Amino acid sequence: MTFFRREQTRVICIKDRKIGGGNPILIQSMTNTKTENIEATIHQILALEEAGCEVVRVAVPHEEAARAIEKIVGKIHIPLVADIHFDYKLALMAIENGIHKLRINPGNIGSHDRVEKVVDKAKRYKIPIRIGVNSGSIEKSILKQYGGVNAFSLLESAKRHIDLLEELDFKDIVVSLKASHVPLAISAYTTFAHHYSYPLHVGITEAGTLKKGTIKSAAGLGAILSQGIGDTIRVSLSDDPVKEIECARDILQALELRKFGVEIIACPTCGRTEVNLIDLAKRVESATKHIKKNFKIAVMGCVVNGPGEAKEADIGIAGGKNEGLIFKKGEIIKKVKEEELFDALMKEIEEME
Repeated sequence: MTFFRREQTRVICIKDRKIGGGNPILIQSMTNTKTENIEATIHQILALEEAGCEVVRVAVPHEEAARAIEKIVGKIHIPLVADIHFDYKLALMAIENGIHKLRINPGNIGSHDRVEKVVDKAKRYKIPIRIGVNSGSIEKSILKQYGGVNAFSLLESAKRHIDLLEELDFKDIVVSLKASHVPLAISAYTTFAHHYSYPLHVGITEAGTLKKGTIKSAAGLGAILSQGIGDTIRVSLSDDPVKEIECARDILQALELRKFGVEIIACPTCGRTEVNLIDLAKRVESATKHIKKNFKIAVMGCVVNGPGEAKEADIGIAGGKNEGLIFKKGEIIKKVKEEELFDALMKEIEEME
């Protein structure tokens, strides 16, 4: 059985961005504004863009929201996705008003004729469709057939929707198989990757509030992405959507799948620590957030292991009693007093930018 890694998935265009085929994994979020509140929606999308969002989805529950798309797309810079449930006419309106991608399950919008109308318009406007299956939306007949919610019932649900599109010779398809249960999500995405080469949008749905949702998302996305599965991701948090972007970037950077500027390596501290390392690490992180250049900074607690343990860092500091060392690639370049450590490090970093 073939296993389709991200390098082997179909390439799909969303506006001016490409996903699949080994292209960079894109970060997605969703607005929590009323889409018809055009000013508020644009404001939030621009904030998401500033944070690093690369694809954004909006809810389209009625005609007013669909018509708002035309005014939104002209004011933003990233691809816009319309989230449609059941009403095929809203999908048609969203396309006509300039949407760049649809999230709609063709099996849920009624007759074959309705599906065909959406597909025809999507073809004409070159709009991809994301099939979004989740553990709470599996058809009752499939649940009965496969004995409840599991990876195979999620796969079968996705297959039914994919079949409808493929019958109409439509293959600009993206698929998601989300679950809030981490092991189920991992199993579902892995199972799908053995059957289809369509690009995957990966996420742990309804992950929770900031702390626990971040942990669940890191655990689930990390396990999925590390297998070579996933072409776009969303971290779903019950918080400001900007927090989703920050978390997603950190996950991708931790897996070395993307780079987003400075990465901080910091010692957890122990009884050997002689400096206020926790405060120092926070100051360094805050002071370097703006840096776009990709490099690693180490903030280590002692001179015994610091330069050696963090020798992969481009630059770092290691605290000692009333003093500390500054090192580059594991090589010590100077010794400074404790109160001068932060300023001395920042001066060296400025010279590296």
